[in-house]
Amino acid sequence: MRDAILNLPASRIREVARLGMGRPGVIPLWFGEPDVPTPQFICDAAAAGLAAGDTFYTPNRGTPQLRDAIAEYMTGLYRRPIDVDAVTVTVSGMNAIMIALQCLIEPGARLVTVSPLWPNLVAVARILGARVEEVPLTPAAGGWTLDAQRLIDACGDDAAVILLNSPSNPTGWMMHADAQRAVLDHARRHGAWVVADEVYARIVYDRPVAPSFVEAMADGDRLIVINSFSKSWAMTGWRLGWITAPPAVGPVLEKMMEFNIAGAAGFVQRAGLTAIRDGEDFVSESVARYRANRELFLRRIADFPRVTAPPPEAAFYCFFRVDGVADGVAFAKRILAETGVGLAPGEAFGDRWAGWLRLCLAASHARLEEALDRLAPVLG
Repeated sequence: MRDAILNLPASRIREVARLGMGRPGVIPLWFGEPDVPTPQFICDAAAAGLAAGDTFYTPNRGTPQLRDAIAEYMTGLYRRPIDVDAVTVTVSGMNAIMIALQCLIEPGARLVTVSPLWPNLVAVARILGARVEEVPLTPAAGGWTLDAQRLIDACGDDAAVILLNSPSNPTGWMMHADAQRAVLDHARRHGAWVVADEVYARIVYDRPVAPSFVEAMADGDRLIVINSFSKSWAMTGWRLGWITAPPAVGPVLEKMMEFNIAGAAGFVQRAGLTAIRDGEDFVSESVARYRANRELFLRRIADFPRVTAPPPEAAFYCFFRVDGVADGVAFAKRILAETGVGLAPGEAFGDRWAGWLRLCLAASHARLEEALDRLAPVLG
C-alpha cells in the first residue's frame, strides 16, 4: 500500500458519528446534508427514466440534454454566456474534484488553499502527491475574513493549483468579487490553475447567488469550477455534479471520466435535468429555512458565554469555538454522550481548529431548537 494512503487520517467526523448513528433519540447535525428527502418531482423524473429503460452507459461528459440545461442555467445565473462545450457532468462534486486534480497535480506540486476546509479536498491533493499550504481565515464578530494578499503571497510564483471553496464548508465564509479577481490576476501572471469549489453557490443569505469565479474569468483563464446537485436540491445520495472548464479541456475531462467512472447513470441525469429546470422554488424555500435556522442559532448561542460564533454569510453551517476546549474530538464525543446531539469536531477541518465545532443548519426549525436546548447545559 502507498504510504500516502496509509498515512491519511481517518475522518474525524465519522469517528464521532459512528458512536451515534442509528442510536434512538440522537439529533444528527454532524454531516452536511438537508434532513428532507429529495423533492418528489425530481424522484418522479428518475422513476420515469427507469421505466423507460434508461439504464445503459451514457456519454462520458453527460447527456446532451443535461449539459445543455446546465450551460443555460449557468448563463442565466451569472449573466454571461457559458458554452455547452465548457460543461462536463460528473458523478458528484467529489468526483469532479478528484478528476480535476488528477489532471493538474504532479507529485510534489504545490497546492495553496484556505482553511478551515472540508477535509476531503485536502485529502485528494495529498493522495495525488501535492504539497499543501493552507492560509487561515480570520474569525471576527462580523464573520469570517480572508487576507487576500496573504493568500497571493503564499502562492508565490510556483503554486500549481489554487484551490478555493466558496461559499465555505465549514465556516460559511464567502469570497467576494474583488478577491476573486485578484486571485485570477495572479494565476494569469504565473500560470497557476484555479480550482473553485462552488457547490454552495445557491445557499446565500443576502443575495440569490454567491460571487463566482465564472463572473471574473476571461478567455484563456486556467479555471475549473466545481458544482453539485447535492446541496441545492437535496440530492446528496444521487451523486451528481458538474465541472465548468475551458472548452479546450473538455477532451481531457472526457478521457478522465472514462477512466474513473465512465459516466453518470442516465436516470440520475434525468433527475438532475428536472431539478435544474423546475427546482427554483425548492431552492428558495430551502434557503429561507436555513436563514431562519441561522438566526435561531445566533440568537440562542449569544446566551452561551463560552461560545464564539462568527455569523456565516452562506452555506448551511455554523462553525464556533468553545473556550477551554483543547480536544474537539473528545468534546464532540462528550456532547453526543451527554446530550444526544451530533456535531462535527473542528480538527476534522485542520489541526489548528481544535476547540471548534461545526453544526449543520439544514434541519427542521423545531429539531434545531431542541438540539440547542440540549446543548445549553454543556455550552452555557
